[in-house]
Amino acid sequence: MPGTTPLDKTLPKGIFGFIWRISARDQILLSILAVAVFLLNTAPLEIQRRVVNDAIKNPDFTAIFWLALAYAGVELLHGGLKYLMNVYRGWIGEKATRRLRLDVHATSTGAQDSARDGIEVAVVVAETEAVGGFVGMGISEPLLQGGLLVSVFGYMAWLQPWMALLCAVLFIPQAAVVPWLQRVINRRAAERIVVLREVSAGIVAHPELVDGADDGFEAGTQKVFELNIGIFRLKYGLNFIMNTLYHVSVAGVLGVGGWLVVHGQIEAGTVVAFLTGLHRTRDPWSDLINFLREWSVANVKYHLIADLQARFEATPAKS
Repeated sequence: MPGTTPLDKTLPKGIFGFIWRISARDQILLSILAVAVFLLNTAPLEIQRRVVNDAIKNPDFTAIFWLALAYAGVELLHGGLKYLMNVYRGWIGEKATRRLRLDVHATSTGAQDSARDGIEVAVVVAETEAVGGFVGMGISEPLLQGGLLVSVFGYMAWLQPWMALLCAVLFIPQAAVVPWLQRVINRRAAERIVVLREVSAGIVAHPELVDGADDGFEAGTQKVFELNIGIFRLKYGLNFIMNTLYHVSVAGVLGVGGWLVVHGQIEAGTVVAFLTGLHRTRDPWSDLINFLREWSVANVKYHLIADLQARFEATPAKS
């Protein structure tokens, strides 16, 4: 079947080498789409600002109508490009997952070792999914989300530098906390993978014991449960911090912006543009943090898969 030939026996050392090997041309096209998306990002903010200011200063409905029509057109184009990029990413990710599964299976084909078969099941069914999904977003996602943040903050700095600086400062605590939390999550994720492999190997080797009587199976599932709960606490704790700081930023814009409007130093449309701009930074910032999280997890899984494949190649299957 076309497109289903397994990869080379030796996987690249790093996950980005793997991404480039199997999808270099697709990554270039995705990057072009990402640039187009973030370049269009600030146009709706400027149109919105002009609509508000025109409505207050010069209530010309014709001008407002055309601006509103332009806003709808830009947002439609923006959304269409994002849709195209996301579908393209999904296709690339699924193609990578399929090829990685074929490669792992080809390495282990012919084994008569039940424990080895169990580990292969765990890898093929679960672990390749995260790696393949990351392939679709590995290059375009940071380019897109980073570009969105830079474009919005650049636009806000052009409108009102001090208010933009205030908003940017509130992102610093998150930038300090995220790497530490991610390292903790990575350790738990790697330990979880090892435990799941052991459980899978035990199921295949001794299926008759998976009825509550096998202490090893019960201990393994309990360990996975505890690791997952710990990851949930860390992940959602980070989300709580991000949401809190976002609303503090909104309060700061309303307070400082309102004071500047009252004293005639900025226009009301500028405050509206800032509030919309903050809203537009919320998703990219969250997505960028999620990307770092998925990168770390996918990288851990990729190296575990590569190490496993190397062991399979070095140790011939039992006949």
